[in-house]
Amino acid sequence: MPTSKSEYQYAITPKDKFLDLRLKDIWQYRDLLVLFVRRDFVATYKQTILGPIWFIIQPLLTTIVFTIVFGNIAKLSTDGLPPMLFYLAGVTSWNYFAECLKKSADTFTANAGIFGKVYFPRIIVPLSITITNIITFGIQLTLFLGFLAYYMFTGASIAPNWYICTLPLLILTMGFMGLGFGLYLTSMTTKYRDFKFLVAFGVQLLMYATPVIYPVSEVPEKYQWIILANPMTSIIETFRYAFLGAGNMSWSGLAYSVGFTLVLFISGLLLFNKTEKNFMDTV
Repeated sequence: MPTSKSEYQYAITPKDKFLDLRLKDIWQYRDLLVLFVRRDFVATYKQTILGPIWFIIQPLLTTIVFTIVFGNIAKLSTDGLPPMLFYLAGVTSWNYFAECLKKSADTFTANAGIFGKVYFPRIIVPLSITITNIITFGIQLTLFLGFLAYYMFTGASIAPNWYICTLPLLILTMGFMGLGFGLYLTSMTTKYRDFKFLVAFGVQLLMYATPVIYPVSEVPEKYQWIILANPMTSIIETFRYAFLGAGNMSWSGLAYSVGFTLVLFISGLLLFNKTEKNFMDTV
């Protein structure tokens, strides 16, 4: 039998330091993280007829509806871009952020059973959701690139540029921003279940405060600061500018989004780690 703590491979000790992010634990349980990612991806559409094809159908149908309602009926501007491409670019990037937020916001209540039976770093669960959604985003991005290639072949006025190199930064920022909001919401949901019912509604409202269905250039100048204060605005606009050559791309706006995400994620993780100590008493 081991005679000292140092002889054990793992030691479960109370975490009293508020500023302890426990990032080392994530690396130690990386195999479990991979298993959760596989579970999340496979279980989402298990026993469905179309399976992963839904990853393509959902953004495609949403884009078609937006094109008909906001493009053809409401006649909203698309900055001179083909409406199908304009809306699909917004939907593709927005869906990744929204799914990370909604699914991670349900971490404690949805996994209370397994959390009460075995120890592992709880942050593994919402982190696996974010990684799984990257796979979904990749599938939907491929759909978007297919439409982009078609419109370029038909001579549409679109101009992809070197800002495409910012795509990894945009993906990380969207993922960790959604995760950060989700960590805050799941921590508060353990005591106040009202937040659970407000998540879907709140995400829908936030979409209309983000230039998904309209360009920033169409917002009256005196209200633009409200839209630009939304950290998702510069990400959506940069994504469009990189692939389509039109949009309100701003390095200062992108820096604001990245800084906001870092503060949000770190503070959300600290709150999450604090909540996990006693959430079983309130969930």
